Amino acid sequence: MKSMTGFGRGSAAGESFQVSVDLKTVNNRFLDVHLRAGAEVASVEAMVRRRVGERLSRGRVEVTINLDRTNETTYEVNRPLIAGFIEAMRSAQREFSLAGEPDVNVLARLPGALQPVRNGALTEEVARGIEQALDQALDELNQMREREGASLVAEMASRLDAIERRVPVVEAVAGELVEAYRTRLQKRISELLARDGLEIIELDQGRLAQEVAYLADRSDISEEIARLKSHVAQFRETLAAGGEAGKRLDFLTQELNREANTVLSKSTDLAIKEAALSIKAEVEKLREQVQNVE
Repeated sequence: MKSMTGFGRGSAAGESFQVSVDLKTVNNRFLDVHLRAGAEVASVEAMVRRRVGERLSRGRVEVTINLDRTNETTYEVNRPLIAGFIEAMRSAQREFSLAGEPDVNVLARLPGALQPVRNGALTEEVARGIEQALDQALDELNQMREREGASLVAEMASRLDAIERRVPVVEAVAGELVEAYRTRLQKRISELLARDGLEIIELDQGRLAQEVAYLADRSDISEEIARLKSHVAQFRETLAAGGEAGKRLDFLTQELNREANTVLSKSTDLAIKEAALSIKAEVEKLREQVQNVE
């Protein structure tokens, strides 16, 4: 299992170039690749996206490619830029009666006045170098993501342990609810009869049993307890299986939260509510961790 957060760097060099590739990833529901590179690298963009897609399945990926030419560079003059500058200076000279002529040192310092001459398309050697640096960066990135993933697995396993410690509490109290309802209802009816001076009236045990059964049915959480156990077991199995598990784990956290909410809404017992609230808190921590799983 891998985290979606990581960083990787790779580099390569040839007789006429040096290239470095930096990869930075953060969590995202889908694979979202952003390429930062000069215009001359545009021809390898499809290759970059394909290679990243082969190694990663989810996350926002920032790919930065820095390409430096190490051979002798030829420059050309940006004639339209310089011509426009000289014309503007001469216009100012005539308007304000200024002396002097444009100096070559001034022209050389103009941004963009001199531009390196490029061959256009990348050579096959440079393209191979970029691919080599990219693969190296992907290897380093995945190693980091695997280390982060192992930490996430340990953290999520501890949250599952905390949930499993609270489920028996809910289960034990839930098993005593029927008798608690019977005792509480019988006591309440006796108090009402005593208040009205009707102590001698005998309670209809059949009707009392019906009311107790009705209350017990409304607050029955046996199915929710069974599903909580099942979801925790499936969560553990998914963690053990490894691979791309983020989407499945996200679904399971939603289901765990749903069952905890249902237990809270059905039960009026304080012990069950406290345990269910603790389960919800652990599920929320699980959800935060799952958001970063590939």
